[in-house]
Amino acid sequence: MANIPIWPGSSSFNTGDTPFGFYDSDNDFISSAPQVADWCARRLGYPLVDIELQAVNLFTCFEEAINEYGSQLYHFQIINSFHTLEGTATGSDLNNSIIAPNLGNTINIAEQYGSEADGAGGNYKLEKGTLDVVAGQQNYDLLSDVSSSISGSDSVYLKRVYHYAPSAINRYFDPYAGTGTGIQSLMQSFGFGNYSPGVNFMLMPMYFDVLKLQAIELNDSIRKSAYHFDVENNRYLKLFPIPRQNYTLHYEYVLKSIANNPVKDTTGGITNMSNVPYTNPTYALINEPGRQWIRRYALALAKEMLGSVRGKYQSVPIPGDTTTLDYQRLLSEASSEKTALIEELKTFLEETTRVKQLERQNQEAQLTQETFYKVPYPIYIG
Repeated sequence: MANIPIWPGSSSFNTGDTPFGFYDSDNDFISSAPQVADWCARRLGYPLVDIELQAVNLFTCFEEAINEYGSQLYHFQIINSFHTLEGTATGSDLNNSIIAPNLGNTINIAEQYGSEADGAGGNYKLEKGTLDVVAGQQNYDLLSDVSSSISGSDSVYLKRVYHYAPSAINRYFDPYAGTGTGIQSLMQSFGFGNYSPGVNFMLMPMYFDVLKLQAIELNDSIRKSAYHFDVENNRYLKLFPIPRQNYTLHYEYVLKSIANNPVKDTTGGITNMSNVPYTNPTYALINEPGRQWIRRYALALAKEMLGSVRGKYQSVPIPGDTTTLDYQRLLSEASSEKTALIEELKTFLEETTRVKQLERQNQEAQLTQETFYKVPYPIYIG
């Protein structure tokens, strides 16, 4: 059997004694590493039994325990705040930052609905197009008609067609048809009949003008062919009434390839859990409860490592006989202790979510109110 170096009883930490060196420049880590190594060795039975580990092995367990603590902590932070973090810049370190919730991602979701509502915003830009309307022609294919701006384009969604009846206000003060108010006789009575018919010296309330405009529009919709259009398959356009003159028709559209594109340009932004800018924790900033969890997890890792070493050399010769090392018990204890510590930390972190904190505040408010209800009311004697 090879002469295996074992724990000598004390240690000192030097830069480079850990595999990754994440915390080798942290003064708190440098001073704590020998203490944790000594504590782990004593918890494993030293000096009553030999510990087949060296100081660098225990330093490695210490480093891995801090890494695991940071991993669990920051994974929880990512899950708890990812709705807020998604899409933000990846350049800044979030380790010691307060993540304030906002409506950014909620607004991004709402933009999808705003794209389908007229004038409610959206997550894509509406393009503008034109069509040369010919007198006497009702039907047009917007994707093939050479006079259409989107002729030859891919499939589109038509969002708006600017095809409306002439505004009623254009005929409100028509100098050839009187003032449009029907009160010429009243003006004659006041001595205003000799003035231009396009001028009205009568002071009328605003609602009178509005009612008059509505009357003109209602008259047009009943007695004349109403202005409207039909669109089929977002390309075939039929205009009503039949155009009587040539003019340019304007419309708004968006390409289906753009509207239905699920990929949003987030160059330099957070897109998933892997690029949320969390780094290894700073050991000097970890409080004592956190350090105690790290020490216990380092001990579990040391047990696992010692069990693996003893499992390789299961039988050790002694004078006149051989002895069997208890590697299986160490491996079993290490596995159960690591699982229990992870579950303990997750349970603790779950109690710090925003939902849990709000529930706790609500309960405290209710209990405080119930306590106040039981306080006797003073009797006022005047």
